[in-house]
Amino acid sequence: MATQMESNPRGIPRSPFVERVEDYVSPAEPVEAVLRKFQEAISKYKFMEINLLQRRKVLEEKIPEIEKTIAMVNFLAEKQNADEPVYTDYELNDTLYCKAKVQPSGTVYLWLGANVMLEYTFDEAKDLLTSKRDTAKTSLKNTIEDLEFLRDQITTMEVNTARVYNWDVKQRRLAREQAAQ
Repeated sequence: MATQMESNPRGIPRSPFVERVEDYVSPAEPVEAVLRKFQEAISKYKFMEINLLQRRKVLEEKIPEIEKTIAMVNFLAEKQNADEPVYTDYELNDTLYCKAKVQPSGTVYLWLGANVMLEYTFDEAKDLLTSKRDTAKTSLKNTIEDLEFLRDQITTMEVNTARVYNWDVKQRRLAREQAAQ
C-alpha cells in the first residue's frame, strides 16, 4: 500500500486501486485481513456518504429559505419610503398564518437560531443574509463534490474487494490442482 495517502481538498482519503493483488496480500497479511480492511474502508466511506447526504438535504432546504428572507428584506426596504403601513400574512406555524400591519421602521428582526433574534438595519440584514447564502451555496457545492468523490472511492474499493476475492479463488483452485497431481 502507498505510504502517503492522497485526499480530496476536504480531507477525504483517496482509496488505492489494486493493480497487483500480490502487493497487498502476503503471508503476514492474508487475504482475509486485506478483505476485512477493504470492507472497513467501504463502511467508513458509506458512513461519510450518509452524513454528506443529510448535509446536502439541509443545505438544499436552507438556501431557498435564506433567499426568501432576502426578498422580504428588499420588499420592506422598498416600502420604507411609503407613509402607509404594509399589510401582510405571516407564518406562525406550518399551517397557521396571521395578519400583520408593519409600520416603516428601517429595521428588521432576524432569527439567528437557538432562540436568538437580533434587530438589523435593512443594509446590515441584506449583508448578513447574502453572506450566509453565499456560504451555504459554497458548502453545498463542496458537499456535492465530496459526494461524487466518495461514490468513486466506494466503487474503487468494491472493485478492489472483488479483485482480491477473485485472486484468492484462483489461488485456491491452483493449489487444489497442484495438490491433486
